[in-house]
Amino acid sequence: MANGKVTRRRFLETSAASAAFVAAPFVRGAHAAGSLSVAFWDHWVPGANKATEEVARAWAEKEKVDLKMDFITSQGNKNLLTIAAEAQAKSGHDIFAFPTWYVHEHAGQLEAVDDIMPELIRQNGNVNGTVDYLAKVKGRWMAVPSTPGSQIKGPCSRIDLMKQHAGIDVVAMYPAGQPPKAENWNMDTFLKAAEACHKAGVPFGIGLGQTTDSVDTIGAFFQSFGAELVDKDGKITVKSDAVRQTMEYLRKLAAFLPPDAPAWDDASNNKWLVSGRGALVCNPPSAWAVAKRDAPDIARQCWTHGMPAGPKGRFAPYLPYLWGIWSFSRNKSAAKSLLVALSTHEAIAKMVEVSAGYDLPAWEKLTTLKTWAEAEPPRGTLYHYPNPHNHQTLSIAAAPAPPNIANQIYNQAVMTKMVARNLGGERLEATLAWAENEVEGFMRG
Repeated sequence: MANGKVTRRRFLETSAASAAFVAAPFVRGAHAAGSLSVAFWDHWVPGANKATEEVARAWAEKEKVDLKMDFITSQGNKNLLTIAAEAQAKSGHDIFAFPTWYVHEHAGQLEAVDDIMPELIRQNGNVNGTVDYLAKVKGRWMAVPSTPGSQIKGPCSRIDLMKQHAGIDVVAMYPAGQPPKAENWNMDTFLKAAEACHKAGVPFGIGLGQTTDSVDTIGAFFQSFGAELVDKDGKITVKSDAVRQTMEYLRKLAAFLPPDAPAWDDASNNKWLVSGRGALVCNPPSAWAVAKRDAPDIARQCWTHGMPAGPKGRFAPYLPYLWGIWSFSRNKSAAKSLLVALSTHEAIAKMVEVSAGYDLPAWEKLTTLKTWAEAEPPRGTLYHYPNPHNHQTLSIAAAPAPPNIANQIYNQAVMTKMVARNLGGERLEATLAWAENEVEGFMRG
């Protein structure tokens, strides 16, 4: 008799095997509340899955549910292959951890969670606007924000290099335990700092590649200038003054970045920080954590803080995961009960602690957990990571375009390609014409 025993089945290695797996018949357990199968995201941080396992196991034992958990990696898009296979087979896990855009893509096959979100909001505070944009479809909540995997990709600066070469004291600007004093931390200041550090041989490590770290960061710059490729009503706005202003700024900034920035992937900024060659990267605390493990002298000089403000405000790149319940689930009541259990203050605090501060709850009342305040070295280095003073807007690249269009702009890395093309010598108007044609193609599709 299982009594809530958790199994750790790994993702099957081929899509054909996946389809066979998800098409397998549902077998109800012997427990009073039946069975439940959950597909969680397999965490990058070693050991971070443990917190989710412990919370879910405790819930299963209390509720007498036969719980089975899989932790499915996003490497090689294995989680996305599994989502596609289950959607096609209309069978598989009851709950799935959906990356970013996939709630909207599969909304027709998800169970609404309007009945549990109001109480979670009452307990934990409102969610940020990006979660509202991604988890709601036609005004209905179709997913619950997941703490594991959700992250801000804000600046992590070298205290010593920024002070020495740019004359900026990032600790004084973002003091631990206190509100930011960042009135002068704007696009002009950022550009001057990037130029100074470049001249000193320690350039800012911001990618212009086609993977999420690059897209997220450049997307935040676009939003800081109020630049949209497509507006919220679906109108193409590529050739706007705001987009031109953004592109002119980013061309100046790109000249001070590493020459291979257009080829960077999501590992590049981590390597750049650890190498000691860079004064700033934009990343969740994973870059600092790697430095803490592999280059402790560098880690002691790292400070995570907010983005520079643009003409339209201060926007930080944010990338959430969302838990959704398939409409073909045979135990929707248990699925909703588990999502409530995973969204308590106690459960979230455990997830944040075990992930060493990487995981980021979307709820406004959960941005001051002790893990971020106590992280070291240096002590307080992660205090401003979760935006505890709400001084910047958490955003996602390509918003506020309708999500079905924004998804394509994001995944095709249109914004970083625009910067790379312009940096490579293409005239701005030609770049804008190319981007407009790309977006028109998405609209037709």
